[in-house]
Amino acid sequence: MRLLLVFGLVGQLLRSFCLAFIAPIAMALIDGATASAVQFSMSLATTFVVGTVLGSQTPKVSVLHRAEALAIVSLTWLVLGVFCAVPYVLHGLHPVDALFESISGLTTTGATILTDFKRFDRSFFLWRAMTQWFGGLGIIALFVVVLPRLGIAGRQLFFAEASGAPAEGVSPQIRQSASRLWILYVALTAALIVALMLCGFPFYDALCHALTTMAAGGFSPHPESIMGYANPAAEWVLTVFMLLAGASFALQFRVLAGRPLGFLRDSEFKFYAGVTLFVGISVAFGLAGGIPGEEHLRLGLFQSASMISSTGYASTDYELWGHNLKALLVLAMVVGGCAGSAAGGPKAVRILLVMKHVVREITRVLHPRAVLPIKYQGRSVSRDIMRSVFTLVVLYYFGYFIVGVMLVLMGSDLVVGFSASLACFGNVGPGFGHAGPMGSFAGFSHPAKLLLTGAMWLGRLEIVTVLALLHQDVWRELRLR
Repeated sequence: MRLLLVFGLVGQLLRSFCLAFIAPIAMALIDGATASAVQFSMSLATTFVVGTVLGSQTPKVSVLHRAEALAIVSLTWLVLGVFCAVPYVLHGLHPVDALFESISGLTTTGATILTDFKRFDRSFFLWRAMTQWFGGLGIIALFVVVLPRLGIAGRQLFFAEASGAPAEGVSPQIRQSASRLWILYVALTAALIVALMLCGFPFYDALCHALTTMAAGGFSPHPESIMGYANPAAEWVLTVFMLLAGASFALQFRVLAGRPLGFLRDSEFKFYAGVTLFVGISVAFGLAGGIPGEEHLRLGLFQSASMISSTGYASTDYELWGHNLKALLVLAMVVGGCAGSAAGGPKAVRILLVMKHVVREITRVLHPRAVLPIKYQGRSVSRDIMRSVFTLVVLYYFGYFIVGVMLVLMGSDLVVGFSASLACFGNVGPGFGHAGPMGSFAGFSHPAKLLLTGAMWLGRLEIVTVLALLHQDVWRELRLR
């Protein structure tokens, strides 16, 4: 692996990303928040200088090795997390808290350490929302569009970040495919802004929530999340768009391109929607204690969509619910959204394939000589794909367990520790207890916050990407050029 090449390309990406600071600078100037404008300007300058220095060392190549592509993807998320944290530090947050908030934004987790929202101005919350929006569809996918000079490397970066779950792939024209997905992403964001404004949201609030909803992120400028707006119409609108954020963007593009029955024919989406409806309606019946009314259905479906899409919004303080209803929310959290979406978690398609495998093995107990291929979308799934699916699902749940145990050993309550692990590793956002929907992660110690920050990063990169870089073959081939 050529280190100068890896750090050089990360530097180029970092230098391009510094343009993102212009929006909060403009917002601060509009509001007359001169101090914030200066702080974001300093962040822009720092990011540009470091990116330029790193990028100037890039050797001219047209092909990346697999390990180099994986390293660039992993380091980009981490390095951008560090530089996105600079405004938070300048606004007075502790460096550990700032890094936690930044990585939570870029990985679209939505867990926050903020407790006093009144301390910060509108530019601060716009920046939080923007970090999630850029992270939602994938920072690398964006740069494949805006940095065509990467050439073949752009193609390799795109696939290095893409989910390994079996799904209909993008076209061979990677830059064109990434461009189309970003156009759809922008269009859905704009549509949600308009829809929320029609529901009575001011433009600024509609903008922030549209950015974080389509990213399946969940950062809200209101300390009580969506509950603080007390707007039932907006909750229904957000429920629909959260479901879209957790659905494959490639599938949505095909539906809009003239295949209207695409949703009904896609096995993963049907499973994803089925789990959402099951959890949402079950919660509604539990809240009502009988036949649910509109309010119970709205609360149940909203929280179900929020958890399965890993958005993490809250339209009510579900920490006050019974353990049976919380258990249903956990079910949605451990499934996750669809492959190729903004959602986190192990992805619905992988859970679906694992369930198909379990059913096949049970059937084999009765019919040991039967030939029982696992099929997805009418096609047999190869052993290689099933092996990768099992590896990732096992790593996810093993990661949940290990991080949860470590948090408890660091002094966390059992429920708080394991729910925080699930929320961060699955990029969901809120957990239970003091890390619940109306709380924050500020109560964790700095070592625990660093652990959870690492969990968010690992979960966003789907673990294997990072673990592969620890393999001895990678370290043996390290060289400067």
